[in-house]
Amino acid sequence: MPRRPSLVCALAVAGSAALAQSAAPTLTLRFMTPETALKAAQAALAACRAQDFQVAVAVVDRGGIVQVLLRDRFAGPHTVEMATAKAWTAASFRTPTTELADATQAGKPMSGIRGLPRVVAAGGGIPVDEGGTLFGGIGVSGGPNGEADERCARAGLRAVADDLAL
Repeated sequence: MPRRPSLVCALAVAGSAALAQSAAPTLTLRFMTPETALKAAQAALAACRAQDFQVAVAVVDRGGIVQVLLRDRFAGPHTVEMATAKAWTAASFRTPTTELADATQAGKPMSGIRGLPRVVAAGGGIPVDEGGTLFGGIGVSGGPNGEADERCARAGLRAVADDLAL
């Protein structure tokens, strides 16, 4: 039996209306407080100090805006920008920057990501993601390598994980 255009249109409109009614008209987001971001940054800095690393630590919110930036007194001047960019990259891609460093090597399908502004594909940035909610990112710069920076960033995340899980 051939379909009538009016019936097909009516079904399409009815289906669209049902989808529109099932979607909530608003969205609720959760953010880290400045105190939580500071607690994460202080824990990351303390973890690096315990290993005699002079670093900068940045904590950004889910939009990549800096909430906290700490630089130890002998951390190099470049560490401020690098820590911030690592935190931004981790939050933006919802991926630890060590994983992004591997996935964006020359010749790999995602290598073009390295050419984007602010992207740092070097270890030391991790997303602050608890229970599927992205809160932001933590970036550390100034350790002897990206893996050391990431260990310090993870110490910061562990310090606030219970606070964010509530």
